[in-house]
Amino acid sequence: MAATDPSPSTPQASSTVRTKTQRPPGHDYLRGGVRVAAEVTAWVCTPWALWSYSIPLAIGAVVLLIGLPAVFSTPGDRPGAEPPVAVPGIVTILLVVLHLVAAAASAWALWGTWIAATVTVLCLVVPFTELPRWRALLSATHDRAERPARR
Repeated sequence: MAATDPSPSTPQASSTVRTKTQRPPGHDYLRGGVRVAAEVTAWVCTPWALWSYSIPLAIGAVVLLIGLPAVFSTPGDRPGAEPPVAVPGIVTILLVVLHLVAAAASAWALWGTWIAATVTVLCLVVPFTELPRWRALLSATHDRAERPARR
């Protein structure tokens, strides 16, 4: 009779837990990890590369690279939080591209060929890993634009 009695340790119970936590497209660990690696590289390298030229410029780069994505985001893109200022999906995509360009350019300004080339390859891989997320961002923007405004 134990075979007909479902218990919490059966595979059915564990599969229902996994389906409750749906992530938006492109927010899995691999894709997010690649994107975060490029973003952190931009956050560290860009002010480091600019510091010898201008300290206010280096501080401004940190404020732009970290502050803009923290404030401006597409609704529904961040798991668990709504953005302080809602923007269309193209703005979120352009902010990611800004990070990629900053990471690659500052890596070439700071480091030798091998490290800079590795960072550049990382930055070239990110758009391919981000395609599902970018499609969702663009389609969410188009879906919202086609709907009439709520009153």
